[in-house]
Amino acid sequence: MTYNEDRPTLVKRVTAAAVRAVSETDDVAVSFAPGGADVRGERVRLPTPSQTIGADELARLRGAADTMALSVRFHDARLHRKRMPIGFEARQVFNVVEQTRIQALGSVSMAGIAANVEALIDHTCQAKGYAETTEPNPATVADAVALLVRERLTGAPAPPSAAGLMEAWREAIESRCGPQLTKLARSMADQSAFAETTAALIHALGLIDDDDPSLQDDEPEDEDESESEESSDGEQPRTGGTDSGGEAALATDAGAAAEDGDDHPEALAEGDLAPGAGDDAPAGPSPRRNDQSSLSNMDGPLYHPYTNSFDEVTDAAALCDTEEITRLRQQLDQQLANLEGVVSRLANRLQRRLMAKQTRSWDFDLEEGLLDSGRLARVVVDPLHPLSFKMEKETDFRDTVVTLLIDNSGSMRGRPITVAAMSADILARTLERCGVKVEILGFTTRAWKGGNARERWVADGKPKNPGRLNDLRHIIYKDADQPWRRARRNLGLMLREGLLKEDIDGEALLWAHTRLLGRAEQRRILMVISDGAPVDDATLSANPGNYLERHLRDVIGWIEARSPVELTAIGIGHDVTRYYRRAVTLLDAEELGGTMMQNLAELFDNDPNVRSGSRPPAATGRVAGRPR
Repeated sequence: MTYNEDRPTLVKRVTAAAVRAVSETDDVAVSFAPGGADVRGERVRLPTPSQTIGADELARLRGAADTMALSVRFHDARLHRKRMPIGFEARQVFNVVEQTRIQALGSVSMAGIAANVEALIDHTCQAKGYAETTEPNPATVADAVALLVRERLTGAPAPPSAAGLMEAWREAIESRCGPQLTKLARSMADQSAFAETTAALIHALGLIDDDDPSLQDDEPEDEDESESEESSDGEQPRTGGTDSGGEAALATDAGAAAEDGDDHPEALAEGDLAPGAGDDAPAGPSPRRNDQSSLSNMDGPLYHPYTNSFDEVTDAAALCDTEEITRLRQQLDQQLANLEGVVSRLANRLQRRLMAKQTRSWDFDLEEGLLDSGRLARVVVDPLHPLSFKMEKETDFRDTVVTLLIDNSGSMRGRPITVAAMSADILARTLERCGVKVEILGFTTRAWKGGNARERWVADGKPKNPGRLNDLRHIIYKDADQPWRRARRNLGLMLREGLLKEDIDGEALLWAHTRLLGRAEQRRILMVISDGAPVDDATLSANPGNYLERHLRDVIGWIEARSPVELTAIGIGHDVTRYYRRAVTLLDAEELGGTMMQNLAELFDNDPNVRSGSRPPAATGRVAGRPR
């Protein structure tokens, strides 16, 4: 340790050196930031270690670092994208198995990497509660496949924390995919052959159709097409790592512990066992369900971005300097003074309801337990009266995280975005006092009517059905593990001129949903606040007119039917009940704060185990929610 070098600094320095050694690439740039681990080409981001980092956290951080380093060394992003299946669930399994291959290549040759990866996977399974799993759930099939493939590739059994998951899925998966599991072990060192076998495994699971391109044999690429692709990307393809345009950017979280609320111990996301959209990666193509319950997938081309090389996920503080964001916060505080009275009363009411749910209660007149001193008077009056005992009951209030996803499009300019910012501010304070964590996110685009993506499309000769042609900007105003007092300034950014542009709701919803899946809380709620359908002129002018709306419906349908996340929406001046099963529409932005409180109160009052098979009650408002 160098002079005055504290423990976290030492851990960062040694971990960065280990990444370069394992990746066998000296040019790897390693950075540390709150959130999950991620890799883009030769740029690796790892979670910031806490000031009091212990042995368990250090092992998880090393596991994340080893996984990222191995991906740089063994993963060909171009090949991975080429062999990627179409369906959303199929992509999840494909990504999981590829990351398992990467981890296995390091684990079988280096015992230290094997131990670190084991610690990371064990933490993932604990965070997701897989020990208590009792029956197969389609949302967990990817992780079950990953653990079974890992057993075949390394011989290492699944950790005890995944016992329930393995018991629920092992027989079904092995009976369907036994030959493919055996074949994967023989092709572990060949990514192309491994991907081909993985596609066959996914087909055996019934997640892709016979005509899926991933099942087709590789064909030699046309030389002219390859040259055009290279000139379009502006760089030569390389083997190893992933690029910023990849749909399968590897993401892992070391679960770093927080220090004073800044560096947060996120539960591992689905990408922790598998390559998937990292915290910095915008969501990918439209999910396709194998049961074909969403017929919109059959109409028109499959949703996809033309390129996501120019998309960004950024903290709000990074979009303007300290002086400007302080001025914007002061401006928000002035507006807040007019609204806070009404909304604060509703917030206090919500707080009392939540506190009541968390308050323990007692069972009285029991034959055993703690002596009930309040009923001793009866014994004094009548010595023959039996003693009365009491016992404390556990509350059934589950730890909860709430994500507010706020539309930052130009049509929200003025009073709607101001009220949204104020309401989010009050709600974050209220729920924080109740022990409920809140994440506040925003979504918009980087430019009007197409940005760099459209310019690239024009330079490429305007091919037909190009997909999304604008550059996404996803904004993190407040992380779930960040205290409100540290994030309060960021909310003022919503009032900044020039920030609000166009909106692509489907990918934003997937991004927020992916972040929620990475949380360890038992209950996860996603509230979307929007004032209209998705609109991006560049995309809609080059694709079918319902292109963005169809993708939004697909995403919502998948989340409501298959995800453990509870989804609710509030529309400002726009009927969102035609998209969301649980929704409310407001005609006046002034009602937003109260409606947010009421909507959340109803969610907390309802049975959280009731899924979308039965329609939940709609939130109150001027226009009630109705079935689609």
